[in-house]
Amino acid sequence: MSELHFDPAAPLPSLPGHSSGGRLERILRSGRFAVTAELNPPDSADPRDVYDRALVLSEVCDAINATDASGANCHMSSVGICSLLTRAGYSVIMQISCRDRNRIAIQGDVLGAAAMGVQNILCLTGDGVQAGDQPEAKPVFDFDSTSLLNCIRGMRDDGKFLSGRKITVPPRVFLGGAANPFVPPYEHRATHIGKKIAAGAQFIQTQYCYDVPMLRTFMDKVRAQGLHEKAFFLIGVGPLPSSKTARWMRSNVPGVHIPDAVIERMEKSKNEKAEGKQLAIDLIQEIKEIEGVHGLHVMAYRQEEFVNDIIHASGVMKNRQPKRAPRPAEPVSVLA
Repeated sequence: MSELHFDPAAPLPSLPGHSSGGRLERILRSGRFAVTAELNPPDSADPRDVYDRALVLSEVCDAINATDASGANCHMSSVGICSLLTRAGYSVIMQISCRDRNRIAIQGDVLGAAAMGVQNILCLTGDGVQAGDQPEAKPVFDFDSTSLLNCIRGMRDDGKFLSGRKITVPPRVFLGGAANPFVPPYEHRATHIGKKIAAGAQFIQTQYCYDVPMLRTFMDKVRAQGLHEKAFFLIGVGPLPSSKTARWMRSNVPGVHIPDAVIERMEKSKNEKAEGKQLAIDLIQEIKEIEGVHGLHVMAYRQEEFVNDIIHASGVMKNRQPKRAPRPAEPVSVLA
């Protein structure tokens, strides 16, 4: 790779009312429809595996999520992926799971990440170790997602560790939380998100949405509590590769709700993969019209190559100039 010119330690521009200097916050606060996407972490120590996956997402995404051992399965770490991508100039969202590290390690990771140029952090409780491929691992859960939000907000706004010790240069970060509108008790989901927002969440990313009527009901409750005016809601979407995968996800992935009608649509199609792609486009076109929805969070496990086509076909990039996708041999500049 050629020499990288982005300096993550350089001072970030200060914008009134902004807690970070990042692209995602600027897009959302400007009223534009935002798009984020998950980067599927490699089981590899080769940085090119990260750059190759980021490259196909970068043109249509305002920030890329670096997952933190999701599903309690070990992959390249979130902080490692963030180190690679911020050095190359990508806008990233570092996910922090409370499952694997205590408050001392997490607060240190937050400072280190901010020093590398990470401007967005998604706070998660994390799946239990029994969900992963090493169930004998010892869980930590020193925090849950709400107390983690409180902690990082205090580091940023008060300039202090939980111990009360002063932080000389606080982290400037845009904080996020996760929501799952599609699991019971449905009537309390918005209230639960309200607690995360009160703890410091400025944006919310949801689990996959395959049931738009259920999402509308959730967003009705969000609006009734005024939560859409306190945080930005990005709804999770993703293409289904097959009806078999859809049935497996419904049975095995916590919080994923896929209606029978969606699976039947896949089964009746002549090309299930193409139908899954079209389904994602159709869902986005409905979701983007719901009041209080500020953007999308795309999760395309092993189908990253579809993200660009899906986003453009959905129309959410209308009147927006796509970012130039970087060539692998040069540094990228998508933070400006």
